[in-house]
Amino acid sequence: MLPVSEIFYSLQGEGLRAGRPSIFLRLGGCNLRCQGFGVVREVDGKRYVGCDTMQAVYVEPFGKLWRGYDNSLELIQDMEATLPHGKSYDIVLTGGEPTLHYSDSVLIEVLEYFQQKGRSITIETNATVVIDFEAFPVYKACTFAMAVKLSNSGEPESKRINDKAISRIFTQAGERFFKFVLDAEHLKELSQEITALTSRYDAPVYCMALGHDAQTLAKHDKAVFSFCAANGYRYSERAHIRVWGDRPKV
Repeated sequence: MLPVSEIFYSLQGEGLRAGRPSIFLRLGGCNLRCQGFGVVREVDGKRYVGCDTMQAVYVEPFGKLWRGYDNSLELIQDMEATLPHGKSYDIVLTGGEPTLHYSDSVLIEVLEYFQQKGRSITIETNATVVIDFEAFPVYKACTFAMAVKLSNSGEPESKRINDKAISRIFTQAGERFFKFVLDAEHLKELSQEITALTSRYDAPVYCMALGHDAQTLAKHDKAVFSFCAANGYRYSERAHIRVWGDRPKV
């Protein structure tokens, strides 16, 4: 069963393909918690801390809201049913950490279907899972948005950096770029981490302000914008958060 947290249509809010109409397939489950990002939610009297999509991270208590799919045609129908128009659109596979399920037969069939229809597919990943591109060649034509986590995520380096996984994406994927979440307080050390990581690879570097709502984004966006200008990186807005705040399916 492929665990699906959300299916929705929206505009891509960040990164290389920002602004494009997209169907989002958000899978459930993640191998990181990223409590350093500081988003807090209380469910049934229990406090959970993590990222702005923790509803796709924690099996307890959110897993009961996920839906399991064992039929690709049913999932494809549910995805296409979200589309309000007959115009071009992208597919975005996100999470949680979607590559935990990269070999799932239902997911493979879904990606192959949309690929055959000529849809651009972006996979939003923390780049910690080593993907077998030879066994599953559908991934060779996908764009990988590598949101590699830095120390401000609160995760130890041993869990958040997997050089083999990153290298595999670089040698096998059709298109890839880095995407980092930064806060104003730690720009100096985060800058060193970004340089150490990205200097080994030739790919665009996008930086975004930390925040799950417009107020939090405003605390960091000017500093991150200036940081990108000074270092030759690309600044990425988080338009969906800026417009809609902390709500699902945007």
